[in-house]
Amino acid sequence: MMTNPALNTLLEQRLSAERLAPYRAACGGDLDAALALYEQNSRIGAAFWRTLGHVEVLVRNTVHAALQDWSGRADWYVPLAGLLTEKARKDVITARERLVRNGHVDTPGRVVTELSFGFWRYLLAARYERTLWLPCLRGAFPHLTGMRKDVHDKLAGLHELRNRIAHHEPVHNRPLRRLRADALVVAGWICPSSRAWVGAGCWVPGTVGGVSGWRT
Repeated sequence: MMTNPALNTLLEQRLSAERLAPYRAACGGDLDAALALYEQNSRIGAAFWRTLGHVEVLVRNTVHAALQDWSGRADWYVPLAGLLTEKARKDVITARERLVRNGHVDTPGRVVTELSFGFWRYLLAARYERTLWLPCLRGAFPHLTGMRKDVHDKLAGLHELRNRIAHHEPVHNRPLRRLRADALVVAGWICPSSRAWVGAGCWVPGTVGGVSGWRT
């Protein structure tokens, strides 16, 4: 493969030596290989982004529907505010304020889309076992055969992967095969048909190829 040392040196300056350092380390210090791995990492992130995005929407919509049915209100975050942590309440307030500031009415549907993946993940944490999970959120995952912790743990890994991709950090060395499988498992706990659709369109296997994380 043809290389361009001058261009590679320039790219290292523009991307920063610090950013490329872990890629260089993974490639024995070889700058050409490090830049190739950096590009591969970007392709992996782009492929995962589609699948993670679909799973995030499935999770937030099923949790939203369950809380809506349980509280009897589309804006469940109002009557159930006392059950939420201070951080979760602040997240809701911030989402509503941001909508209004941007000229939108803070309808429940818009509030739901403004809340981060982390917000929904933490609604499934141990602190909510008795207050939200057992009386309500267990029903949001009708095909789950395990426990709340199973859902939370898989979402925690997916949330971390999502954030690393969003911040353009290395993901090529993550357990990519397992993380893709986890994404599809979570989708299947919600709806097997949705899982099949997400899996059929997933670009990850064809993109990841032989990187170390895919073999994990």
